[in-house]
Amino acid sequence: MNKLKNIFEPLRTINPRTMVFLIVAEAVVALVAWQLSGGGLIPTPDKVISAIGRIFVMPDFIDNLFASLVLTVKGMTISILIALVISYLSIVPFFQPLARFVIKCRYLTLTGLIFLFTLLTQNGHQLKISLLIFGIVPFFVTSLLSVIDGINKQEYELCTTLRMNSWQTLWEVIIVGRLDQVFEVMRQNFAIAWLMITSVEGLSMSEGGLGVMLIKANKYVQLDVVFGLLVIIFLLGMAFDYILGLFRHWLFPYTKLQTR
Repeated sequence: MNKLKNIFEPLRTINPRTMVFLIVAEAVVALVAWQLSGGGLIPTPDKVISAIGRIFVMPDFIDNLFASLVLTVKGMTISILIALVISYLSIVPFFQPLARFVIKCRYLTLTGLIFLFTLLTQNGHQLKISLLIFGIVPFFVTSLLSVIDGINKQEYELCTTLRMNSWQTLWEVIIVGRLDQVFEVMRQNFAIAWLMITSVEGLSMSEGGLGVMLIKANKYVQLDVVFGLLVIIFLLGMAFDYILGLFRHWLFPYTKLQTR
């Protein structure tokens, strides 16, 4: 009874086994409710599972999946490099307005900028990469600046005590000293890139991608295929998040000590 009471009280901690049980139980309840309330246009879980099986055997599925992954990784790599340069330069007062402006670009909608980016790029691939970067970089910079702002002043004072100049302090405290948090920021913002990828792929369908498959399925009202693709995209996103988390603990083992 005490365990049952704890899961309904705020500020309570439960063991991992209980959490797994809760996740499975709530997922089963959600699926049963979906199955019972489904029908009509909305496909039921059994139809979605059947559609997933058909999607996996489609001759172009692997090619489209690979196209989406390549575009996502390329956009993420360029975005993190740009965001790191902007964030590190923000320590220099001259570049602070630039960093603050990039942060505010979070509120710009991509819909109104597609025409501008179309004029500035030479082909569909460059258009998709440009929009992906523009959509990701402001969130990367926002998260990275939060990491920098959260650094304890004593770390800077220690560098001063060790007679380091400002550039050495930047290297030791911010660049090297926060590599694990940079990786965590990349992991957290990967979801934004994975969320945007299906949208930008619809702007140029010649290269394929999961977004192209979604648009075609929507066009022909194949809602079971649409839901199947959404489930696949969702599961892939969770898998990538888990893998990136493992890489973080592998590259920076001391982060495990901080979370205990």
